[in-house]
Amino acid sequence: MASQFPQWADLPVRPVPRGWDNQTFRLGERLSVRLPTAREYALAVDKEHRWLPVLAPQLPLPVPRPVTRGVPAHGYRFDWSVYEWIDGKPASLDRIGDLTGFAKELAAFLVALRRVDPATGPQPGLHNWFRGGPLHVYDPQVRRAVETLDHRIPRDIITEIWQSALTATWDGRPVWFHGDMAPGNLLIRDGVLAAVIDFGTCGVGDPRAMWRSPGRCCPVRAATPSAPGSMSMRRPGPAGGPGPCGRP
Repeated sequence: MASQFPQWADLPVRPVPRGWDNQTFRLGERLSVRLPTAREYALAVDKEHRWLPVLAPQLPLPVPRPVTRGVPAHGYRFDWSVYEWIDGKPASLDRIGDLTGFAKELAAFLVALRRVDPATGPQPGLHNWFRGGPLHVYDPQVRRAVETLDHRIPRDIITEIWQSALTATWDGRPVWFHGDMAPGNLLIRDGVLAAVIDFGTCGVGDPRAMWRSPGRCCPVRAATPSAPGSMSMRRPGPAGGPGPCGRP
């Protein structure tokens, strides 16, 4: 920080809980520093700096605002970002004041995002792990996993389901999607949804890329004998691990 942005060299630096794709630090009271943890994750730096300023004014909730970007130095190998800090904590049942209101706010945000002109937006690629594109890119990986798990899973059923998924096509208009609606990317403040963060896997393409999201970001009823009708927050998997509170 001192070598690239000396104007901020004297600000205190505090780590926040680690995310999956990036390590984030709070810089002073108004800024945050976001460091990709691998080369593939660093591909999102250009995208976020290019597109977040375009998306922000068209969305009903705050999103991260890039301030500037750093370059590799002092043994760190990737481009990195400085953002404005957004106060809030990751979504959880105990932090959401009104579940219905939360759902409506999130739905309004996703609808607004889908209405943004997709004409020149980022197509599926390594920058977002091909979200929004054809499933064929995952075919070798899925089939290797099925072979590895072998008798521990119902291979024939899984293979049939996967083959059916491969034949499904999207013939509609490509749209913008966030790509990772995990609880850690939905910030709650004073009981309401205050911001949506981490656009590292966003892109333009098949909106079904978001179909997995509701069960990850929204409280759902747990249909179990021990807790009929109780509420639970599903834990996101490694590919969308919960992010630190307030991170961009």
